[in-house]
Order: sequence, then C-alpha cells, then structure tokens
Amino acid sequence: MDVLTPFFQPKIAVLISEGKYFECVQKLAQKLQVPLYKSPENHPDVDYFLQYQHNVLALIDKNSLKKQGISVNINPRSGEQLSYPAPKKNDLAKAIGRQTKTVIDATTGWGQDALALFRMGYEVECFERSLMMMALLENGFLRLSQEKWVQTRTLIPPKLTQGNAIKLLNTVKIAPDCIYLDPMFPPKRKKSALAKKSIQILQQALGQDDDRQQLFKIAMRVTKKRVVVKSPLYADPLGGKPQMGFKGKLVRYDVYLKS
Repeated sequence: MDVLTPFFQPKIAVLISEGKYFECVQKLAQKLQVPLYKSPENHPDVDYFLQYQHNVLALIDKNSLKKQGISVNINPRSGEQLSYPAPKKNDLAKAIGRQTKTVIDATTGWGQDALALFRMGYEVECFERSLMMMALLENGFLRLSQEKWVQTRTLIPPKLTQGNAIKLLNTVKIAPDCIYLDPMFPPKRKKSALAKKSIQILQQALGQDDDRQQLFKIAMRVTKKRVVVKSPLYADPLGGKPQMGFKGKLVRYDVYLKS
C-alpha cells in the first residue's frame, strides 16, 4: 500500500466581492471551508486571501496586500506563437515528443506548462492536490473556455482533477502517452536569487514535494510511453540517468522512456 506524504496547507480566507461575484465567493468559501471576510485587514492568522478582481480569481499574499494578486495566466507565454496549434519547437515540446497525444500533468501548480501543451494541440489532464490552487485553476480554465479562439475551434480546456497525484495515478484506466512532472525542489542555497513571485508563492504556500521520488516511480509504472521531469539545473535527476534530456538556461527536461 502506498503511503501518501502529507503536505503543508496554508491558512487562507476568501474576500467578499460585491455585485455579481457575491454568490461566487460564498460558494467558494463554503467549498474550501474557509472564512469569508470583508477586508484583509486585522487577520494575522491568514496567510493568503482569494479575491475576485473583475472576473479573475486572484491570490493575495498578506505581506503584499496593496499589490495586485496573482492569477492563472491563460495567455501565451513570451516567445510563443498565437496560432493554434502552436509549433512544437521548444524544449518542452521536444521532451514530450511529437508522437505523443495524451499527457497527464501530475503537478499542475499554476498550470502554465499544461496550458502551453494545450495550445500545442496535446490532450491534457491536470492533477492538483491543493484546493487553493484548484480554485485558481478552475477560474483560469473557465476564462480560457470563453476565449474566442477556443470557442471558434470548439476546443475543450484541459481536464482538472483534484487530489494527490500518487493516489490518482493508481486509478488511471487508460494509460497516457506521457506523464509530466514538475515537482518543487529545495532551493540551491539560501542566498540564491529570488524565484519568480508565482513560484515563491507555491513554495511558501505548499512546501516542497517530498514525495517526488514516490510519484516518479508510480508515473513510470502507469505511463504508456514516457515520463518527463522538469527540474532546476542544479538538481540531481529524479529517476537516475535519463534516456534523453533538453537543457535550457535555468531548467532542464529529463525524459525517461518506458521499456
């Protein structure tokens, strides 16, 4: 029997939004079983707040209340083409493979790689164990479904499933061509350059993925063709020496093929 490693869950609250989003925030607070407050002030026990900023659900750090919150970005990243499907030319696409059709992103986070794969034409399913991140992803994917280019082509955004990936992978009925892992690794050193704010939020809010070795082993057992692991350059390969690798300036993609 697999033992699931517990992970840190931050204390969050939902901020009341006026107008048409009032009912939405009530349902969100009830779903997450967290408090619903009118203002972020005078709540020292709360680490993060969820708030609708127009139609966008954003995450607000209590230490930066005056700044704009962080949300799931559904727009193409810098350097990506706006056409659909986007060309499969970058390192991520090379690692996933041109013959791959179905991908499970088992560590979705902010969903940026999953959305990039979706824009390249892959069929993507996303696993996310954090209820907080799940709420942000659901809002982002809902906004994606309302985009004109998505509706014109009758595309369906990636499927979202909440839960621990280790448990979820054990229930997969049809093996995907590829399982994609982007676990959080400990920082190289304390004095290293600060990571992007969204990554900092993930590290602070959810902690490290201490069960990443266990997740990799199960992914290798479940996948049909390959497992791709994204990691910082300084980190040791998660599954030993990979069969293929694609290295960028800050990260690399290790490719493990199923024998």
